[in-house]
Amino acid sequence: MIEEIRRVFSFYFFLGKKSGRARTFGLLSSAAVLMALVIRAYRLAGHWTEDGQVVFQNFLMVFFLQFLIVLLGLFYGSSLVVEELDNRTLPYLTCRPLRRAAMVMGKYLAYLSLTTIMLVSAVWLSYLVLNLEADFQLRDLGTVARYSAVLWLGLAAYLAFFSFLGTWLKKPILVGLAFGFGWESVIQYFPGTTQKLSVAHYLKSLLPQYASSSGKLGFLFIRLEPTRPWLAVLILAGITVAFLALACLIFSYKEYLFED
Repeated sequence: MIEEIRRVFSFYFFLGKKSGRARTFGLLSSAAVLMALVIRAYRLAGHWTEDGQVVFQNFLMVFFLQFLIVLLGLFYGSSLVVEELDNRTLPYLTCRPLRRAAMVMGKYLAYLSLTTIMLVSAVWLSYLVLNLEADFQLRDLGTVARYSAVLWLGLAAYLAFFSFLGTWLKKPILVGLAFGFGWESVIQYFPGTTQKLSVAHYLKSLLPQYASSSGKLGFLFIRLEPTRPWLAVLILAGITVAFLALACLIFSYKEYLFED
């Protein structure tokens, strides 16, 4: 099965990196670098005295965590089956001597790889734009690596969940939008255990926390009652594995019909 997954992965990775969707989301990801350049210019002009770590966390991490990884997961994950139905290419895919679960796994890994490249490159470039100073130290690279790892865990979880929706529903994008920008955007700020019903809660539990010059934490940490880091990682991994397994199971047994 590993060889089957590799073949599907190779095909969709090289097909996907040349697509218009990859160029569109690549440009969207680069918006973070543009924002970092604007903020850096504003700071150099003397209009902002906050530390680069604080600025990155309070502005760009909000963009990455609450917008970009949700959007990447939504549009790539929900298209797992829908794009094959829209292009009427599903019969050509399913008639190949490949297990259906391998098709889902291969496409998932291809899309995860493509979106990871977009995400991580934007995180590193924007972080360096804001924080590359004379006093920049090697431990700062550890900080940006931690940011990247946390965002990658979130991307993998969202992509798995939206892939599950894509194999299950005819119109997964609508449900995905309601979940990603409705439920996730609101429930994470509820007090008590309710906030633990969101993926974002576990991601925020893993982030380093930098206080502003006034001693306050950023918007991401409002009402946060963090889960222990090791448990947050296990839960995120469990979400990813569970929904990816469900996507494989549904795609293996469900019959898909073309719409006129």
